[in-house]
Amino acid sequence: MIVLGIETSCDETGVALVEVRGDAVPVLLAQALHSQIDLHRAYGGVVPELASRDHIRRVLPLSRNVLAEAGLALDAIDVVAYTRGPGLAGALLVGAGFACALGAALEKPVLGIHHLEGHLLSPFLSNDPPAFAFVALLVSGGHTQLMRVGDVGRYELLGETIDDAAGEAFDKAAKMMGLAYPGGPLLAKLADSGRADAFKLPRPLLHSANLDFSFAGLKTAVMTQLRKCGDDPGEQVKADLAAATQQAIVDVLVHKSIAALESTGLDRLVVAGGVGANARLREQLNARCAARGARVHYPEFDLCTDNGAMIALAAAMRLQRGIADLRTDYAFDVRPRWPLAAPSGEPPPRVTAP
Repeated sequence: MIVLGIETSCDETGVALVEVRGDAVPVLLAQALHSQIDLHRAYGGVVPELASRDHIRRVLPLSRNVLAEAGLALDAIDVVAYTRGPGLAGALLVGAGFACALGAALEKPVLGIHHLEGHLLSPFLSNDPPAFAFVALLVSGGHTQLMRVGDVGRYELLGETIDDAAGEAFDKAAKMMGLAYPGGPLLAKLADSGRADAFKLPRPLLHSANLDFSFAGLKTAVMTQLRKCGDDPGEQVKADLAAATQQAIVDVLVHKSIAALESTGLDRLVVAGGVGANARLREQLNARCAARGARVHYPEFDLCTDNGAMIALAAAMRLQRGIADLRTDYAFDVRPRWPLAAPSGEPPPRVTAP
């Protein structure tokens, strides 16, 4: 069975093909990705209308590219999967509209996939795939959550950010330091030449009684330190502040992740989302997990960002388990706000940290 996956939730247009082969992990046949970073850089952030228009321009050529790379004809597709949400409404509608139109033309079913489900399952396409059950740290520019994952479709919310996501804290701090968009990776690079102990920054909710996160106060603290440094703080001061900011974020993410493993009794951690590519985060998670005999798994670096492969994979794994809500009415709808809910459809309960 061949599944085409379409991702258009924000500022990347992703298309991929995976093949379902019995009960084995689905195989990635081909993928293509277009990033809109250059388009949005002049505005310092994503402009939703521009994002939607660019998805319209890119999704069909990318689909042709992956079919050509896989050596498949259009009628070889058995299921068309797309990101149903969460994300930017207009951007989601582009992917949903294209998927449903293609499905109707081919007389093949379509399947709407949760964006975060795609992220948390993406490490199954890595050279070191995890096994169920595990704790998932979903950490990106728009989301920061800890989930207990029992299997595909079995998700229990352990904790989430009560304000800003970790990736947003990276990007906003970078913007305050005068770094270009997107600033998170640039801040991490600048931090390599700085001293994390040069500034004392808060670690919000580090020792709270639950597994929730908060990063809004950290952004305020960075802004306060920059004001103290004057109009021209100098490159070394910026590097030190970048290192301190990165360390504060990493400390919280690592502490909460280990607490989640302890509270669930699991010994396997999966890290997914764009911030999961951060080298400092990986270094400290690897060390802490190794110290307690736990395994940690990551997506390949090219699958940390939004991509079509994770959407096709999530659809394929749902098909394998017989829990795919296939549709042939082609009435595409999207959910810009959509919690990754428990199987009942209700928001999953929180679990208190030990």
